[in-house]
Amino acid sequence: MAARGPFCAGIDPHPGLLTAWGLTDDVDGLERFARTAVEALGDTVALLKPQSAFFERHGSRGVAVLENVIADARAAGALVLLDVKRGDIGSTMQAYADAYCDPASPLCADAVTVSPYLGFESLRPVLDTAAAHGNGVFVLALTSNPEGPEVQRATTADGRTVAGTMLDHVRAANAGAEPLGSVGVVVGATTGGAATGGSGEDLAVGGPLLAPGIGAQGATVADLATVFGAALPQVVPSASREVLSAGPDPRALRAAAQKTIDDVRDLLFRASTGA
Repeated sequence: MAARGPFCAGIDPHPGLLTAWGLTDDVDGLERFARTAVEALGDTVALLKPQSAFFERHGSRGVAVLENVIADARAAGALVLLDVKRGDIGSTMQAYADAYCDPASPLCADAVTVSPYLGFESLRPVLDTAAAHGNGVFVLALTSNPEGPEVQRATTADGRTVAGTMLDHVRAANAGAEPLGSVGVVVGATTGGAATGGSGEDLAVGGPLLAPGIGAQGATVADLATVFGAALPQVVPSASREVLSAGPDPRALRAAAQKTIDDVRDLLFRASTGA
């Protein structure tokens, strides 16, 4: 991120985007879309985030395309965050950990998204496997979907919100790590004043903060300062359609990503200087 800027570009080949790019909604269209996105962005952005579901919907051949996306993106120098949002228990969670966090698997990425809402300790297999191989985990905390608050902002018996409890667990998991731990959280850029009022949550968890919702979901880069407050330097904004809608021209894709990177760098500079 120091070299390329703090930005995560999603690779979400949903049917509408395939059609907008003049591609067929099949494995051939999927492969052309994914290859173009990686070739355009792999040497430009710090972090690429393929959404696994849009590859899985095409069956085993779609998963094979996803394997190539991970390998090609990493070969281009980008980190890969595989967006799978898995959450389960016991041996099943260990199987997910083996799939996404163990280099022996062709689906292993630099980091993976997980859901803690079967209890934070249900994530232990992923946390331990990722740590053993130097990989990262992003835990869902305050998501950008409108249905999230009924669970995430619910209050527990000790008066904390459910999301706040998860943030506390992540903070504990990162204790002592410098400069940041490898367990991050997902906090939507559309969640209002989560750090400065709103839910009153402390977002300084000692790890990176993935902030989806820029662009098509309604948030702007400027909103990041309001949502994250003092935790802004740890934020990795994420956008998918905001960048991908510029395709299929690789130069336009690269320019769209670079504009967001420049906007984020400008925001961080102004925040650090008080400008």
